[in-house]
Amino acid sequence: MLRQRLDQRQVQKLILAPALQQAIKLLPLTNMELIEVIDEELSENPMIELEEEDLEKGVKETPTGADREAKLPEGPEPGRENLEAGAPRQDGDGLDVEAGFKDYLDDGFRPNFSEKREAISLENTLSRSPSLWDHLNWQAALTFFDETEREIAQFIIGNINEDGYLGSSVEEIAGLCQAAPEKVNAIREKIKTFDPVGVGSLDLKETLLAQMDHLEVKDDIARTIVRDHLPLLEKSDFFHLARALDIPPQDVKYHMELIKSLDPAPGRKYSEEKTSYVVPDIIVTKEGDEWTVRLNDEGLPRLRISGYYKQLLAKAALNQPEASRFLKDRLKKAIWFLRSIDQRNRTIYRVARLIVNQQIDFFEKGLDFIRPLTLIEIAQEIGVHESTVGRVVANKYMMTPRGVFSLKYFFHKALLGNFGEDVSSLKIKEKIRKLVEQEDKNSPLSDIEIGDILARENLKIARRTVAKYRKQLKILSSHIRKRRFVMEGNS
Repeated sequence: MLRQRLDQRQVQKLILAPALQQAIKLLPLTNMELIEVIDEELSENPMIELEEEDLEKGVKETPTGADREAKLPEGPEPGRENLEAGAPRQDGDGLDVEAGFKDYLDDGFRPNFSEKREAISLENTLSRSPSLWDHLNWQAALTFFDETEREIAQFIIGNINEDGYLGSSVEEIAGLCQAAPEKVNAIREKIKTFDPVGVGSLDLKETLLAQMDHLEVKDDIARTIVRDHLPLLEKSDFFHLARALDIPPQDVKYHMELIKSLDPAPGRKYSEEKTSYVVPDIIVTKEGDEWTVRLNDEGLPRLRISGYYKQLLAKAALNQPEASRFLKDRLKKAIWFLRSIDQRNRTIYRVARLIVNQQIDFFEKGLDFIRPLTLIEIAQEIGVHESTVGRVVANKYMMTPRGVFSLKYFFHKALLGNFGEDVSSLKIKEKIRKLVEQEDKNSPLSDIEIGDILARENLKIARRTVAKYRKQLKILSSHIRKRRFVMEGNS
């Protein structure tokens, strides 16, 4: 028998306070992403405003470089306990914002931002580039004037993937369009001549042959390689390829150069992948004998609590309770937003400072001296959870005298040397890369031989580990490297 009941039950739940959620959200953001969040907050919260007046004075008063590094405030990290412990309490209609937040309410408060952002000129913006399907449909409209043919062409184009290949068979398209397969295939053949040439092909062989036809290639051997020996080509098995074609291995090189000039994925030409520009979040420099770390705050806006709305809050508290509650709520959110930004900056600085301290030998001497490092080590040093450090290093970059590195670059596991010392996996990879570069091309080093050489240097690792690192370095196996060397005629 079914019936309804109302029971009380005591359960434990992890509830993230809004302030903690905001701090967690800001930690993994890059500077460019942080600017977007700040713009959104400015549009929603009237209590926050940009510092536009007295900008010169503000810049002079704001510490930069080594001064900012020395004066960067120490404080609790964005953890659950720390955030909630300092949260302002709201008792009835009163809001305790003076205690603990005077720095944020002071008119002289200067977040670690130094420059005013310039508005982006509309003349410097670009419209969206046409996609592959837009480009093909435009050509189809100029080619097929019969309505039925145009509909079939549009259906074919809609089934072409990003690489430019047709994802459905001709028979399937013919059945869906209720047309003869021969007619569908004839339309597809015309689409293959569109720009980019070869688009709409069913496989790699069709694509390459379509491009050869378009270029009017007269090389019969190259056509034979593509038409009949593509599996050997994909395996780089040039010895069997030369034997099948009855030509010397050195002669295969000429025909291979022609095939390499063709595009195996013609649709990628119109890919909508966005170019990612790296803007370093941390700048590391050497001044004398000391390595300095500072946050890159170029382009970030300077924020402050609006004095005008603070006055409105004081007036509304007298006889406008609804407006007073609204402004108090916005003031509390503004304070937490400014504090979260400061906590983000402090945490990023402390993580970057520890990375530099741990990797001074790398910055001084090079990759052979890089040390293994884990997120747990940094988390224990600064007293936060490992996930907090993981959020900090996500999508962050460090500009150093040795180049620009992702923060994740410095975190890798340790391997044990023969004398019990920790050896960085990056160091092992660099040694493997150098060994392959210096090997005898007529007799390339196998994975076992590379492992033996490393063992003689007190770095004993398994053959499968050598193979894994070699693949991560995108180095081909020894027999393929030898085949390619012979094909190039250097034997």
